[in-house]
Amino acid sequence: MSSTTNFYQTYRRPDVVKALSDKIHQRAAQLSQPLYIMEVCGGHTHTIMKYGLKQLLPESLNFVHGPGCPVCIMPKERIDHAIALAQLPDVMLVCLGDMIRVPGSRLSLAQCRAEGGNVVPVYDPMDVLKIAKENPTKQVVYFAIGFETTTPMTAVLVDLAERQQINNLYFHINHVLVPPAMNAVMADERTPVNAFIGPSHVSTVTGSHIYQPIVEQYHVPVLVAGFEPVDVLESVLMLVEQAVSNQAALEIQYSRVVTSEGNMAAQTFVDKVFAVRDTFEWRGLGNIPRSALQLRDRYAHRDAELRFAAQLPHQHHDDHKACRCADILRGLATPPDCKVFGRACKPTRPMGSCMVSSEGACNAYYRYGAIESVSFLAGGNENE
Repeated sequence: MSSTTNFYQTYRRPDVVKALSDKIHQRAAQLSQPLYIMEVCGGHTHTIMKYGLKQLLPESLNFVHGPGCPVCIMPKERIDHAIALAQLPDVMLVCLGDMIRVPGSRLSLAQCRAEGGNVVPVYDPMDVLKIAKENPTKQVVYFAIGFETTTPMTAVLVDLAERQQINNLYFHINHVLVPPAMNAVMADERTPVNAFIGPSHVSTVTGSHIYQPIVEQYHVPVLVAGFEPVDVLESVLMLVEQAVSNQAALEIQYSRVVTSEGNMAAQTFVDKVFAVRDTFEWRGLGNIPRSALQLRDRYAHRDAELRFAAQLPHQHHDDHKACRCADILRGLATPPDCKVFGRACKPTRPMGSCMVSSEGACNAYYRYGAIESVSFLAGGNENE
């Protein structure tokens, strides 16, 4: 049995994976130019790297890893906000566990905690309500992060805090929006990206229609895909079919979960609590207009940025000069292009945010990079 056949047997549905790979090779031979497919979501990056999907594709197809990891795109200034809050004597800073190791300008939240800062990591956001109730003499600040997927949960927390009159609970809002980031990628004249695999978890909330302006403005296809290897490969095939036919359309591969309109009830609730802020800084992408949310005026009394405005630093800090996280988030480099990747920068001591989260491109390359060295389908022979 050949090494190629052995490799296919590692998949749950090896026959389907091989059939898709063969078809992709066949159709990609008709491409007039290479495809540079940006998978926006870090979950797709994880799937691509874990299952060695790059090795199933011909050289004319390339994955470009996008800014779809909410931990990775958080700028140092926002981390510094969290650290400053945690260091105040009467404040408890509550954050999701993924945030605790993201480096700020001087410290991470983990280091801040080791130095005496009051940092409380949680994995269930609902715990914030309990923490605030059990600590009535403390001002509890929830450092809320995430794309459109997690925004409804924060909206629920804000609403419950109001209904239950939990008056010592505040929110530092860092919820960001996917389409403006995709627009920022395409607006960069250096980008090689000419196709997108769109995030599916986001799309279950927003619906797929939010990507239509990207398709129309830049004439690039967007394919909303599931997270299984078969889902990703089927999406790649659909993108190749569009490119061969000189089309650029919005399609849903993950139709068992995603619809065009999304979860209307969740959207209504989010709109009740949040408004779009004028601008927001993304790590690696800079300031992007209308790319993040803030609490509406009726909830402004719970906005930690307003409540603690005098205590929050407002100094911009660039990433370490050797770190190429910014270029990676823009699709201008891959993790191995970075001189500190796997050397000075590892998951145990990350220099950049792309190495911190399991959804970060550098973290995925570090964990699964060995798979990329497996050699099979040499020369793109789909009949091997």
